[in-house]
Amino acid sequence: MKSTRVAIVTGASRGLGKGIALALGSHGWTVYVTGRSAGRATEADLGGTIEEAAAAVTENGGHGVGVACDHRDDEDVAAVFARVREDEGHLDLLVNNAFMLSKSFFDTVPFWERPLGEWDMVDVGLRSHYVATVFGAQMMVPRQAGLIVHTSSFGARYYAASVAYGIGKAGVDRLARDAGTELAPFGVTSLSLWPGLMRTERTLANFAKDPQILGGEMSLSISESPEFSGHVIAALADDPDVARHNGRSLVGAEIAEHYGVTDVDGSQPPSLRRVYGGGPLDEDGNEPG
Repeated sequence: MKSTRVAIVTGASRGLGKGIALALGSHGWTVYVTGRSAGRATEADLGGTIEEAAAAVTENGGHGVGVACDHRDDEDVAAVFARVREDEGHLDLLVNNAFMLSKSFFDTVPFWERPLGEWDMVDVGLRSHYVATVFGAQMMVPRQAGLIVHTSSFGARYYAASVAYGIGKAGVDRLARDAGTELAPFGVTSLSLWPGLMRTERTLANFAKDPQILGGEMSLSISESPEFSGHVIAALADDPDVARHNGRSLVGAEIAEHYGVTDVDGSQPPSLRRVYGGGPLDEDGNEPG
């Protein structure tokens, strides 16, 4: 069995997933990046392929492996984990990040005037997390070790533009909590992580078109790089007492301060709690559950 730390980051062709993969690479991880964009970008205006992401992980000092996967297809997902089992023999970290943002997400009309297809955000963003967690647990439980991080958002607790989006993110947090309950006796930790406003390809393109796209509540001045969450996750994975966070929803910017993690430019991104009006954290710095 190889000793290199091994991670799977789902939905990592671009955006947050790619940023997390790159950051893990800089910490020396072997990272399997998944996505549908094998060989060519699936969204021409945003770009990004799993091959490009994997190569960037390797350039950052890790070892990147791109694996084509449609996370709506359970057999595709099973094949990813089978490959990691065959190639590496173990899995230390699973980052569930696969998501499908509805094109109508930024519309300003109420949910009953939106297309029913918005529910795809739940089918992909929540169900894909559950399926990958099942396969991840099957590899981690026998070893009595492992960390599963589900990327969520403030939309799990506070209204954030779309009813379907909020339902999906609330479900992700509940998945992290309930999976953690069943995984805890086997030494595996499950938690969700709330990034802030990220400077992803999509965010930068949207702000370029309309600086008021989020109602003026947020600006790029309070944003964070996609890599920031990856460095936070690396710190969590390095923490021998990470199990104390099991089942919790963690605000990335706040837990980063606890670990002394800064963004790629040395800044300390602010928590979006002040934007959403959230309450106090518990004594460990966690969002109260």
